[in-house]
Amino acid sequence: MSNRQILQVFEQYQKSRTAFVQTVAELASRPQNIETLQNAGVMSLLRPLLLDIVPTIQQTAALALGRLANYNDDLAEAVVKGDILPQLVYSLAEQNRFYKKAAAFVLRAVAKHSPQLAQSVVDCGALDALVICLEEFDPGVKEAAAWALGYVARHNAELAQAVVDAGAVPLLVLCIQEPELALKRISASALSDICKHSPELAQTVVDAGAIAHLAQMILNPDAKLKRQVFSALSQIAKHSVDLAEMVVEAEIFPAVLTCLKDPDEYVRKNVATLIREIVKHTPELAQLVVNAGGVAAVVDYVGDCKGNVRLPGVMMLGYVAAHSENLAMAVIVSKGVVQLAVTFAEEPEDHIQAAAAWALGQIGRHTPEHAKAVAASNILPKLLASYLRADASEDLQTKAKKALKNILQKCVHLPALEPLLHDAPPNILKHVVGQFSKVLPHDSKARRLFVTSGGLKKIQEIKAEPGSALHEYINTINNCYPEEIVRYYSPGYSDQLLQRVEEFQPVQ
Repeated sequence: MSNRQILQVFEQYQKSRTAFVQTVAELASRPQNIETLQNAGVMSLLRPLLLDIVPTIQQTAALALGRLANYNDDLAEAVVKGDILPQLVYSLAEQNRFYKKAAAFVLRAVAKHSPQLAQSVVDCGALDALVICLEEFDPGVKEAAAWALGYVARHNAELAQAVVDAGAVPLLVLCIQEPELALKRISASALSDICKHSPELAQTVVDAGAIAHLAQMILNPDAKLKRQVFSALSQIAKHSVDLAEMVVEAEIFPAVLTCLKDPDEYVRKNVATLIREIVKHTPELAQLVVNAGGVAAVVDYVGDCKGNVRLPGVMMLGYVAAHSENLAMAVIVSKGVVQLAVTFAEEPEDHIQAAAAWALGQIGRHTPEHAKAVAASNILPKLLASYLRADASEDLQTKAKKALKNILQKCVHLPALEPLLHDAPPNILKHVVGQFSKVLPHDSKARRLFVTSGGLKKIQEIKAEPGSALHEYINTINNCYPEEIVRYYSPGYSDQLLQRVEEFQPVQ
């Protein structure tokens, strides 16, 4: 056999390997092929190709493995058990930029599924190699490395700490300053995944100077970048007063409020979440957001959206109102009660109704004026209906009951309380009757209305334990009226009258 023929054998072998690995990579991109590839033993066939002498075959083999591992945790587990990760980590330091991107993709695809698989990525020494990739000249390599590091960090505080300990944070902060949009997005996302677990991890990101650079991007035209920026800022702000104050000090208000009207739904939701995470901490932070026009903007936001996107806005209004009478009044003045009542009535999901009920309770619990503003929205019968609904979630029933009690303890707006007299169970009825017993002794107009509306008659029908608070309230109300009026509306009185009619002997 001539030298030429020998070379042809090797050329043919290379072409076959190339064709095989390209076809597998293509097949692995379609979910319907995954099971067949797995059954054919594709993992063990791809592994030696990671060490192939031809760089394109190495890269394509890594790409195919990444696509397989990305599909489900069983295949990711197979990559780990096949001892493929150490080879990838070794190659991350040695190979060209195309291979590095493919290798980082495999590590990300394995890490994404579970803390256990992410731990396998850590255990094989991948973090140090990925952090070195963040210093590469090629933005695509940096992006692939940042993505893999974020997928490791997202699972729990221990894994996020491992990413921090590997020195990733300062380099990720540098990456968000790079011109490439995709790199900015993924780096901001990775920082968000690190921040979310604990105040200490968030502080590490803050200490690296992340807030100022994130704040500069809140008005960037790219929606996907803004999603990640607002997510990262809210993951920082949520942990403590100090961290929230640092976010506010980056002068994000009032500019951030314009993003509540962003065309992108996820941008809007993440902005509302950021505002919620800031106002929840202290009255001072809430007041700062109110002064910037934040309550009116969030009320509009809640009115403009539906479903889970509404939730952070609803919660934000509740947190603001919870702090003080003045802040609750700011929510009322901005028509927050009306919008929360609409949300409660419109939303079919129990958890959103529960949030709206909680927020209304926070507004109504301060003074009679606050309670009247809530009660006037005709929400009390709806709260009662949700509390009594047999198929309502436990959370909705609990929040609706608590909101009712909060509002009823302050509410002296009798027209709103009247319907509850007829439907409320004893534990709620006590609060309703208690409010009537406070108002009626001092208000003659209210006393007259209480008779004509059927309230006095209803009170006489209530069976209260002698000596109970409810019994005392009923006595207080009855003492507001002449004895014959109370007797007239008492159960059985009409029968007594009829009896007297029958027994009456007219004068002959």
